[in-house]
Amino acid sequence: MVRVSSISIAILGTRGVPARYGGFETFAAELGSRLAGRGHRVTVYCRNLARADELADGASDVWRGVRRLVLPAFRHKYLETVSHTALSAIDALRRQYDVVLLCNAVNAFVLPLLRAARIPVAVNVDGIERRRRKWNALGKAVYAAGESLSAVFADAVVADAHVIAGYYKERFQIDAAMIPYGAELADDGGSDVLDRLALRPRDYILYVSRFEPENNPLEVVLAYETLVSHGAGIAVPPLVMLGDGLYAKDLVAELMRHKSERVLFPGALYGADYQTLQRNALVYVQATEVGGTHPALIEAMGSGGCVLAHDTPENREVGGEAVRYFTLRPAETLSERLQECLRHPDNLDALRVQARERAARLYSWEVVTDGYEALFHGLVRR
Repeated sequence: MVRVSSISIAILGTRGVPARYGGFETFAAELGSRLAGRGHRVTVYCRNLARADELADGASDVWRGVRRLVLPAFRHKYLETVSHTALSAIDALRRQYDVVLLCNAVNAFVLPLLRAARIPVAVNVDGIERRRRKWNALGKAVYAAGESLSAVFADAVVADAHVIAGYYKERFQIDAAMIPYGAELADDGGSDVLDRLALRPRDYILYVSRFEPENNPLEVVLAYETLVSHGAGIAVPPLVMLGDGLYAKDLVAELMRHKSERVLFPGALYGADYQTLQRNALVYVQATEVGGTHPALIEAMGSGGCVLAHDTPENREVGGEAVRYFTLRPAETLSERLQECLRHPDNLDALRVQARERAARLYSWEVVTDGYEALFHGLVRR
């Protein structure tokens, strides 16, 4: 690859690094640290509500070679992301970055400002967010506007799945750059999370996602309880529901009514705890119905467990024939798929190997970094 000299890159639109929330934060951490390791100057804008010991507003430090620049945000379902991104974009105008990577199409309202300043911008649009059930009519309209603004004002639109790239081609007649998400689980790191949760390796079912309606956490719990009630003598291992729900309090309250010795809610765990839980699960359940490439799905594929995924085009693109699929509506088939896995665990060995190979071949963070580095070089040369 022909490279230009070191470039200055800003990543806007996430909660920041290190990752303590979701996919975009992991993306910023993994991509940002690798770009920094290749000699580029990377700044990730972080929210001041990310952790209790956060820096003061406007302060910065360095994490894995990435400069963290902390700015405030309104802690509100509809204002947190956009308020922080607006402040980040205004701050970026005076920093003389060579290129900006904007995460999430909802943040595209800052694109005209950045374009007027002649700062090249790539937008990772994620999935088709306006289809999420948690958004009211206004929220859906904002996301629809973000899609349009991304198509018109971004120097490059990036999709992490061919399904999403196809959507932008059909709806806006633009060719989005297709750069997948990456997933490489590190070593367990000595976590004792299995002991803390009284779990045994390969003897629990794992769900990982934010507790939001379109991620179907309640539907997973109900399917599990159906399996327990009608398992016909099968030994059913515990269900670990890993995640939280900052803005879905009614849903979280309903989920907590199902908490028991068999249905565990350890909260949102990251780092070594998360890696250990992924690596040792017997079955992993991916129940999302909206979005592009889901990082936890790829990580589960590489972990050696059996992966069950909600039957969506995006999930099929990621899992191929290495994953088994279920539906939740109109008919729920998750309990049946779980029963198949538990009744015939020895039949899953070939599927596990296939999933690991597919994740390693298609979703390497180094390959992802190559794609973004080439994209940024091209934008800078324009």
